[in-house]
Amino acid sequence: MKEENILMASDMNDYFNKKKSEGGGFNKQSNSSGGNGNGPKGPQMPNLDFNFGGGKAAAIYVIIGIILVLLLAKPFTIVQEGERGILSTNGRYQEQALLPGLHFIIPVIQKVYRVDTKVRIINYASHIEVNSGRESGIVSKPAVTVLDKRGLPVSIELTVQYRLNAQFAAQTISNWGFSWEDKIINPVVRDVVRNVIGQYDAESLPMIRDKIAAEIEAGLRKNIASLKNTPVILQSVQLRDIILPAKVKDQIERVQIAKQEVQKAEQDVQRAKQEALKKAAQAQGVADQARIEAKGKADAITINADAQAKANLLIAKSLTSKLLELKQMQVQGQFNDALRVNKDAKIFLTPGGSTPNIWVDTKDIKQRTTAK
Repeated sequence: MKEENILMASDMNDYFNKKKSEGGGFNKQSNSSGGNGNGPKGPQMPNLDFNFGGGKAAAIYVIIGIILVLLLAKPFTIVQEGERGILSTNGRYQEQALLPGLHFIIPVIQKVYRVDTKVRIINYASHIEVNSGRESGIVSKPAVTVLDKRGLPVSIELTVQYRLNAQFAAQTISNWGFSWEDKIINPVVRDVVRNVIGQYDAESLPMIRDKIAAEIEAGLRKNIASLKNTPVILQSVQLRDIILPAKVKDQIERVQIAKQEVQKAEQDVQRAKQEALKKAAQAQGVADQARIEAKGKADAITINADAQAKANLLIAKSLTSKLLELKQMQVQGQFNDALRVNKDAKIFLTPGGSTPNIWVDTKDIKQRTTAK
C-alpha cells in the first residue's frame, strides 16, 4: 500500500513538472490561451473570490471572533438559591453580594465566587462521622477537651448549627476569607467551652448539665454577636455529652451508690415508722372499741339497774298487806294442787309466811338428799 502511494505521488509530480515546463504553469497557459485563442488547452484551477467588499468582510470576521470569544469566556453566571455570589473585579470584592439568579460579568476582568448561606452543622464528637464534609453541610471535629476547676481533663460533645449572614456575605469573605468557619466558629466554641467548664468540678458537671448547656450557648451568642457586621447567624447549640475521666466516673458511681444506700435506709426507717404508726393506730382503735363496748355494757347495766330499781320502787309502793295475803293464798292453792299430785312432797314456808314458799319432791333422790 505504501509503494502504491509513493508511485502515485511520483506520477503526479512528473505531471505537474511537465505542465510547468510546457506552459510555465497553470496561470501562464490560461493567460496565453485566453489572449489569442491559440495553443493547447490544459486543465485549469477554479478561481475563488473571497473579497466581500473590503472592510465589510473584516467587520464580519471581527464580530464572529468576538462571539466565539464571548461563548468560550462565559460572560454570565448563575447563582443558585441558598447561595450568594461574591463579585470580584480585578481582585477587589464588591460590597453587595449577588442574589440568586442570572448575572452578566466581564470575562477575565470579573469573577464570581459562590458561597453557601444554608444552615450548616459542626459536630464536636469523640468519633468522627464518615459522611461529613463542607459539601454536605455537616462537618465533624474532635470533641472539645478542656480542664475543670481542679485541672482534670473533660471532653465536651456539642452540635452547633449556624449559617453565613447573607446580608454581609461579601464583607465576611473580604475580612475572614473563604475559610471563615475555621476562623470564627471553631475558635469561639473552644474558648467559650473552656471558660464555662473551668468554673466547675468535674463531679458536679452531670448534675448541672442544663446549666452548663445554657451558659455555653449564651457565651457563643455573645461572642459571635460582638464580631463586626455579625458574619454568622447562630441557629442552635446542643450539648450532647459530657465525658469525664475514668477515676472521676468511679468516684461518682461510688457516691451514687452511697446515696442510694442512704436513701434506702431512710425509706426503711420511714416504712418502719409508718408500720409503727399503723400498729399504734390499730391498737388505739382496739382500745377505743373495748372502752366503748365496756362503757356500753356499763351503761346498759346502769340503765337496767335504774330500771329495776324504779320497777322495784313501783312494786314496793304498790304492795299492800291485803295484796300479800292474796298472793299467799294463790301460792298456797298451787301447793295444795301439787300435794294432790305428789303426796310425798314437803313444803317449807318462809319466815313470816311471805311468798314464795319452797317445796321439795321427796321422790327425787337428789332433791331428798339435798333437803336433808
